[in-house]
Amino acid sequence: MRTAAATLLRPIVRTMPWRAITAAGALGLLLAAAPRLTGDDADARLALNALRASAVAFALGAAFVLDDPARHTTAAVPTRRAVRHGLRVLLVVPVTAVWWTAALLLVPGPVRPPAAGITLEAATVLALALTGAALAVHRGDRARPGQAVAGSLLVGSVLGPLLIPGSWALFTTPDDVRWAAAHDRWAVLLCAAVVVGAACATEPRRRLTLRGFRGLRSPSGTSGPSRT
Repeated sequence: MRTAAATLLRPIVRTMPWRAITAAGALGLLLAAAPRLTGDDADARLALNALRASAVAFALGAAFVLDDPARHTTAAVPTRRAVRHGLRVLLVVPVTAVWWTAALLLVPGPVRPPAAGITLEAATVLALALTGAALAVHRGDRARPGQAVAGSLLVGSVLGPLLIPGSWALFTTPDDVRWAAAHDRWAVLLCAAVVVGAACATEPRRRLTLRGFRGLRSPSGTSGPSRT
């Protein structure tokens, strides 16, 4: 398995959507720097919203991570889909860690939201993007589902705060008494996204066709009924 993964690593690195990730990361850093650009007028709410927007921007680029122009070719190799997808995710993890650290440091310390809470939100949004891509690959045959996944994520990010009931609020502020409870929900959502993403990394089951049923034989050796 290690040899197969090492063999796949180089072509996977070449086919990774680095341009999309770089563009999304650059946009995210610009958004994170917005409070610093306002000088003394920066406040905690602006910093919080800037980091949330920054996390969504990077996740839009991450939605393209599983785009593979050679998907229908690599599907025939003996290496399982979980390994191929896992390598792509592992390649983007250190990039994400460095990028998010830079985004946090761009926000002035006095108005920076609690790092643990906002990092949990960013990790969940990223996990949702990757899970959406994995689900699109698992359920469909498109080699480049990233654009549709990114569009869905963007729509969900805009409509989510409007549609979620107040009792299940996710987008709270640090001075809100619901901050801790909201991040418990973020943690549950993150776990759910990881579980679904892992399930989508498995090979799809082959569906029996009508032709397959025609070829079935009974225990006595006779063929099953066929339609005339």
